[in-house]
Amino acid sequence: MGMVGISDIQRAAARLAGVAARTPLLESAALNEACGRRVFIKPENLQRTGSFKFRGAYNRLSQLDEAARRAGVVAWSSGNHGQGVAAAARLLGVRASVVMPGDAPGVKIDNTRAHGAEVIFYDRYTEDREAIARDLCAARGATLIPSYDDPGIIAGQGTVGLEIREDVGRLGARLDAVLVCCGGGGLVAGTATAIKDADPATAVYAVEPEGYDDYARSLASGRRETADASRPSICDALLAPAPGKLTFPINRQLLAGGLVVAEDEVIEAMRYAFRTLKLVVEPGGAVALAALLAGKCDRAHETLAVVLSGGNVDPAFYAGVLSED
Repeated sequence: MGMVGISDIQRAAARLAGVAARTPLLESAALNEACGRRVFIKPENLQRTGSFKFRGAYNRLSQLDEAARRAGVVAWSSGNHGQGVAAAARLLGVRASVVMPGDAPGVKIDNTRAHGAEVIFYDRYTEDREAIARDLCAARGATLIPSYDDPGIIAGQGTVGLEIREDVGRLGARLDAVLVCCGGGGLVAGTATAIKDADPATAVYAVEPEGYDDYARSLASGRRETADASRPSICDALLAPAPGKLTFPINRQLLAGGLVVAEDEVIEAMRYAFRTLKLVVEPGGAVALAALLAGKCDRAHETLAVVLSGGNVDPAFYAGVLSED
């Protein structure tokens, strides 16, 4: 199973108990009727900092020794991982710096700063965020906290899958499939590890936006493919240029495949989440729901879980999404 197993996820759950929100597993009669199947929603937009990223960040930072805590941490992020790291660092008394693109949604920049982190801007089209972060770590003796390619991060994100399987089990249900939003693949790797440990027959799918379907193509080809990172997308949370070195071997072994959605399908899913589910979901957080609503998932899957991975959407952009064309 690569570098992360179910015991790592269970230990992460113990660290997160009472710190991260145990988000509910929701069911909507209207959604079930619209899809003609039973659907469970895992709303990580209701998680601390507005996305699942807090889970992995806190799990990773809580394992730092005293010297590492004193030296601080550095992360790169389009926003959600940065907020997760900033919030976890504040709780644990660790100094945090986050390298963010200058064009990140203002709400994500403001929230990262509000949690006490230093924000360092870069140009996503001309500069290398990883090089900037690694240079900072070298200069300060700080610890780099990657957004997905780290066993502690993957295990923390896997608690999403652990909670889904526990709650579905309590309801006496069995999942045919789980749809998970995917950028670098940490959330889907951890979730798939937890889900398939309980029921190997459950199909887990990575869902990506058009133009950033590197995971879908990589799963099909068996090797890590890349995306054109210069292509603009409303799904700012999912713009990883390639599957992770750690996440891909896990996902290649566990996933049933990748699903890809168009931007108009993402916008429709955001509207549906607001109007019918009464949930605020950002574009990247809505891709799995978009795949379900657009009929991208095999009809043979009669009972599904869909992860809404985040809700940190720019207010002006969201207002435009919700106003009728």
